[in-house]
Amino acid sequence: MSSRTVLLGAVLALLVATPALAQMTIVNPVLAAKAGAPQFQVDPFFPKALPNNWLLGQVSGLRFDGNGNLWVIHRAGALTARELAADKGQARCCSKTPPVLVFDPSGNVIKSWGGPGAGYDWPKSEHGIYIDDEKFVWIGGNDPTDGQILKFTMDGKFVLQIGKRVEGPDSHATDRLGSPADVAVDTAAKEVYIADGYNNRRVAVFDSQTGAYKRHWGAYGKRPSDEKTPPYDPAAAPSQQFANPVHCVRFSKDGLLYVCDRSNSRYQIFRKDGTFVSEHFFEKQTRLNGTVYELAFSQDAGQKFIYMVDGSNGEVRIVERASNEILARFGRVGRQAGEFTAVHNIAVDSAGNIYTAEVQTGQRIQKFRRLD
Repeated sequence: MSSRTVLLGAVLALLVATPALAQMTIVNPVLAAKAGAPQFQVDPFFPKALPNNWLLGQVSGLRFDGNGNLWVIHRAGALTARELAADKGQARCCSKTPPVLVFDPSGNVIKSWGGPGAGYDWPKSEHGIYIDDEKFVWIGGNDPTDGQILKFTMDGKFVLQIGKRVEGPDSHATDRLGSPADVAVDTAAKEVYIADGYNNRRVAVFDSQTGAYKRHWGAYGKRPSDEKTPPYDPAAAPSQQFANPVHCVRFSKDGLLYVCDRSNSRYQIFRKDGTFVSEHFFEKQTRLNGTVYELAFSQDAGQKFIYMVDGSNGEVRIVERASNEILARFGRVGRQAGEFTAVHNIAVDSAGNIYTAEVQTGQRIQKFRRLD
């Protein structure tokens, strides 16, 4: 028997043994078919094996650049001594990995960099990565002492730091942040919008070239407060404050800003000046760490769909953007291909394929091919 026959047989056996690999199941297929919601299939062969005996830590951010390459930031510092045994000569695997990795469309690592350096404060706990239209790379951090975001060239040359290391929250500070989770850049206006964050409770806007403070706002576009708020209660009236963390900021093509208020199980939509537009809740009965972790838009001109990750329920939701209604979902909590352990981030490539990142003990990237 040839090696090719053996390999084909192994792949077929894997597909039969693992139904998730054959087809991701969507809830309420009648509704999904009526609405034309896309369907997805997990690709268990993405990414390729990492080079240099490397191993992914907690993957806390991923975005695509204009060339179709996937940029990933992960917490190499979260790897255990056992996982880094090769560095101590105790086993063949593995070795500490640079925190920024770039994958080509086939899943090969083509670039890597990052970590502490001269002139800037690398975050203690990496969180979020963004590639702007001028090809600069932005990075945040969610450790309680991380009060800064960093801007680099695509080759890892330091350009700008906004903020500084901190102790404690201050949602009205103009010179520091509070464990910023995510970034979106309006290159035309030269403004960087920050989901600020794990300590603070606001969206903060700075000049993307000089770092000068411009404005900020809290939930409903109002003044944020750092006063203690009660835990999320699905039976209570909606919180008038963002919860911690303010977990994502995303611009739609029509100029609206979507803000993930994760622990309050909602996103709120704003205009660029902070004017409140609307809010929408998802899986309101879920407590844990909330349900709106991060979102990405479909690649069509009108961005018909929102793809949302929910780390508490271990799923990707497909939401119709016009109505903010759930059309379909896939995934569940688990460790098999197509399942999720602490799913945390989501990105979409130019072909409409979905990519997810997992933190805590998930420590992986998954790809889901769009089938239609």
